[in-house]
Amino acid sequence: MTTPQQQMPDETALDHAHAAMSAAPSDVAARMAFHACLADSELFLMLEEEAKGETLRPQVFPLESGPVVLAFDTEARLAGFAGAAVPYAALPGRVLARMLAGQALGLGLNLDVAPSSILLPAEAMDWLAGMLNETPREMTARPEEITPPGALPEALLPALDARLARAAGLAQAAWLCGVRYKGGGQGHLLAFVGTVPEAERALARAVGEALAFSGLEAAALDVAFLDAEDALLPRLARVGLRFDLPEPEAAPEPPGPRPAPGTDPERPPRLR
Repeated sequence: MTTPQQQMPDETALDHAHAAMSAAPSDVAARMAFHACLADSELFLMLEEEAKGETLRPQVFPLESGPVVLAFDTEARLAGFAGAAVPYAALPGRVLARMLAGQALGLGLNLDVAPSSILLPAEAMDWLAGMLNETPREMTARPEEITPPGALPEALLPALDARLARAAGLAQAAWLCGVRYKGGGQGHLLAFVGTVPEAERALARAVGEALAFSGLEAAALDVAFLDAEDALLPRLARVGLRFDLPEPEAAPEPPGPRPAPGTDPERPPRLR
């Protein structure tokens, strides 16, 4: 896709997250929140030429600190930086991070056109991709005791809510509760019910992201996928905190043009 020059937009979620991080450089939660926002945002990656299938050729800029690619969180900001129509690919931040991981390429975000202008070195993109790959373990043991959720980081619940809201149609609901297993092990459990076939991986990844950006390790929470008739469900419903996932979207139109690169999180585009 190619974008024309446009007027600059108002401040974005990334601007606000960047401002909060800049105002408190030592605040780990603010840094985590910025990177979570980056992963959640749609970014417009500047290309040398139009995308060909699943292969992208981004423009690479050789800076003193190392080579970087450029991305912007609005088309207007990309056009404002380039000063002319340029080819680009629209990608979720999480997909771009996985693309750049291990490529020794940093990211120039909103350079010179927004309050959130920042250079993220290659190491930062490797770290972000690693955070996005965190997944909680799937529960195999049956808990002996189920209790209301205990003390959890303040950021976890809204992070879970936001990520599960994007998992429309993958499950009906989930319950978060405290658990104690035979032998004394204890922790927290997030149990999904009504999971559609083969959606477990995507749901576990969403939970892993919420944990990582809330300051919890994936091992701090177990995930379970239960049948609607499972005997645990009444106990979970009595004491657990319920998350309702949105209804699935309407059935898609018949197949048309090939989807844009990066729209399938399981198939990130290739760099060239």
